[in-house]
Amino acid sequence: HGDQTESYPYNDPGQLPVMPVRDQNGEWLRVMIDFPGGSLWLRAWEARVGRVKLYLLDSNDPINSPPDRGITSELYGGGPEMRLQQEIVLGIGGWRLLDAMGIKSDVCHLNEGHAALAVIERARSFMLSERQPFKVAVAATRAGNVFTTHTPVEAGFDRFSPELVSRYLANYADQLGIGLDGLLALGRQDPANSQEPLNMAFLAMRGSGVVNGVSRLHGEVSQHIFQPLFPRWPQGEVPVTHITNGVHMPSWDSATADAAWTNACGKERWLNTMDAIKDNLKNVTDESLWQLRMEEAEQLIHYVRARLGRQLARASASVQLIKQSNQLLDSDILTMGFARRFTEYKRPNLLLHDPDRLSRILNHPERPVQLVIAGKAHPRDEEGKALIRAWWEYSLRPDVQNRVIFLSDYDMALAEQLVQGMGLWINTPRRPWEACGTSGMKVLVNGGLNLSERDGWWAEAYR
Repeated sequence: HGDQTESYPYNDPGQLPVMPVRDQNGEWLRVMIDFPGGSLWLRAWEARVGRVKLYLLDSNDPINSPPDRGITSELYGGGPEMRLQQEIVLGIGGWRLLDAMGIKSDVCHLNEGHAALAVIERARSFMLSERQPFKVAVAATRAGNVFTTHTPVEAGFDRFSPELVSRYLANYADQLGIGLDGLLALGRQDPANSQEPLNMAFLAMRGSGVVNGVSRLHGEVSQHIFQPLFPRWPQGEVPVTHITNGVHMPSWDSATADAAWTNACGKERWLNTMDAIKDNLKNVTDESLWQLRMEEAEQLIHYVRARLGRQLARASASVQLIKQSNQLLDSDILTMGFARRFTEYKRPNLLLHDPDRLSRILNHPERPVQLVIAGKAHPRDEEGKALIRAWWEYSLRPDVQNRVIFLSDYDMALAEQLVQGMGLWINTPRRPWEACGTSGMKVLVNGGLNLSERDGWWAEAYR
């Protein structure tokens, strides 16, 4: 019926490409955090991603109480208390793990405010090693902290009530010598307001030497968001810069596209700036580019048909309907795509503003087009789920049944296929709420086109 449902399958670490992190005695390395009523023990797993080592913290240790074992069980589970527990594990536990492993890092990069407590734990570690007060430790370590914010609206920052913070971090704050009020002040717009919650982004901002947004426009938006922390400063001088996100092209180009660009620009083409390959790109003929597009479109159609058939079979559709799915879509027709997280600010249903007009566009007698939709909503975003349901219901209309496909269970494997074969990628965010948004970048390397609101990265690249 078009209703999104979530499932959380259990991942057995023994079946995953991870290994326990061991100490010098060969024992499983654990770090400890003080928690209400006792201690929380965290064990660590190591995953190797190319030449990079990724360490994963795990509270599912028999030594912990049953509720505490579930802290790291799922990303979006629970309410504010679970969220604070996870961010204590990430920030404080993460830095303690590095200390326990003897990893001395000059730079600590905080990806969003969820890890903000790492700046406090880093300062605490400096206090102990250098025998300095907290104020000196924060000043000494601040220059080595970098905070990247991804949030385009101030309401998106994590906040925790003073009562909740007191329950989990009051003793920790006393160990720092600043008390609970001192800790809360670091994450408040008005440090003297005892009723104001702890804002994790404000804490990360105050504890970092460099702060950046993820596109030029988002950098300007972030300057506005953080301006209250810098009263009487001109907005343009608020210390937030920008580093526009990018994508790893070899992960997203199709085999056909890879062969085409290798022939035109060489195998090392993505390792330098665009200036180094601009002339080579211009030498690609229209005929070869069109051939690339036709081959990729054909591959996408076959993939969508097969995936839709499996989707219908799981939904116990009739044998006849499953067979009909193998005839849907046409590789000679322009395929438009929209695939991403379904949430209101991305306006995935903007195309449905006038559904009858959309039907006429899809069924134009001379220039018909077809549409493939995919995406998921946050498990707690009922409005986002309603947007999915609206598309599902529209796809069942008799006049567009052969022109609109909604594919369920959106993941990276599906995204890879869509960006490789899509002729036109549609992006409809509510400006300036798309901090960066990189899906359209993945389409470009495969010869596709973007139709997008001038927001995020596209505000810089549309020319």
